[in-house]
Amino acid sequence: MRRKTTVGEVDAEVLAYTAGQDRVLDLALVEADCFGTAAHVSMLARLPVKPALLTPADAQAVIAELRGIVADAAAGKFRISLEDQDVHLAVERRLTEKLGDLGKRVHVCRSRNDQVATDLRLYAKTRLLDAAEAAAALAGTLIAFAQKHAKTPMVGRTHMQPAMPSSVGLWASAWAESLLDDLALLRTAYELNDRCPLGSAASYGVPLPIDRRLTSDLLGFAAPVHNVLHANQARGKLESVILAALGQAMLTLSRLAQDLILFSMPEFGYFRLPAEFTTGSSIMPQKRNPDVPELLRAKAAKVLAYANLVAEIVRAAPSGYNRDLQETKAPFMEGFELAISSLRIMNPLVAGLEVDAAALRRGFGPEVYATDRALELVAQGMPFRDAYHQVKANLDQLAGFDPDAALAAKRHLGAPLGLDFKALAGQARAAARWAAGERKRTAAKRAALLGG
Repeated sequence: MRRKTTVGEVDAEVLAYTAGQDRVLDLALVEADCFGTAAHVSMLARLPVKPALLTPADAQAVIAELRGIVADAAAGKFRISLEDQDVHLAVERRLTEKLGDLGKRVHVCRSRNDQVATDLRLYAKTRLLDAAEAAAALAGTLIAFAQKHAKTPMVGRTHMQPAMPSSVGLWASAWAESLLDDLALLRTAYELNDRCPLGSAASYGVPLPIDRRLTSDLLGFAAPVHNVLHANQARGKLESVILAALGQAMLTLSRLAQDLILFSMPEFGYFRLPAEFTTGSSIMPQKRNPDVPELLRAKAAKVLAYANLVAEIVRAAPSGYNRDLQETKAPFMEGFELAISSLRIMNPLVAGLEVDAAALRRGFGPEVYATDRALELVAQGMPFRDAYHQVKANLDQLAGFDPDAALAAKRHLGAPLGLDFKALAGQARAAARWAAGERKRTAAKRAALLGG
């Protein structure tokens, strides 16, 4: 059996196989596709060619219908059929149904190749800003938590063995600074993504004087992708880079989650997770299971794997467009959802985290002060290695040390009492301001074309 589509008749089984998940996934791209089409027809209407490809009135008629499609999609009324295959042909079908021949003229000078590349970059711009804002908010919460507990002693561990005196503030601000590093990666990924592929057509340009810079500007991109072949075949590699940046943020969260699971165990009792982020057991009445941090570890593994999966999909693809790229869409979109939801849920979890200062102090055995004592001897003139061996041979003499005094002595840059919370908080706020500014800029461009 063959099915009729916009681009010809296709065997029904082949159509189902090649359409894949696009009919479902592309519902998230309807607004982006309409935004891209609005910019495209606006550009076509300004071209100095005769006869005109589209008139300004034609472009406005198309844009008016595109606004209706966006509204229908927002209301859950826009559908992508199997025969449509994807959002691009679904939008073209709707335009043709409503506008007749005008709808058929919209696709001139572009391919679905550059359409999907543009849609995904527009989608990624929004989602990267979502991730950056969530990461900045969580970093801010961690910094506030760290500042509140800056002088609360906590055993520092290496190899999970008691090592040196530390603080809850040092522990928490370390995760915050890691997130600030992750924010730098997200911003770099955003900048790589912030280039417009539209107008590259099927990777080799068109024999008409289209204005790709105009299209890029109308869509709020920083610039067009220069090389038309690269514009399309950057797909996959770009998604992998973005997923890798998201994966680094998830790596930070996963390790934080592991600490929270470990240090909230009764054997430690350092922290108590907010009750709403734990669940009970179906058989054991006393249980409070750390389900949220456990699931976060698994979701982190998926995002990190997706970066490699997407890279593997395109690894052996030759130059130009290849249908393999279709299989990068699902992990790309899910990676965003997993990362953003994880960043968001960790914020109230950290904000509601309870600290048991007494349990933290009970964790201090005499051996924790060994290095501090060795350095005291060094300050008195003893060579470090001699001090090291002397302390090691006399660990039983360390019982008189105090965790508060130990912390009070550590005031150099980045040490427990040398943390610059103001500077760290400033970095988090700066990242949030950048994301808000970019969102506002893109929203203004969208409103100029589509309204709203």
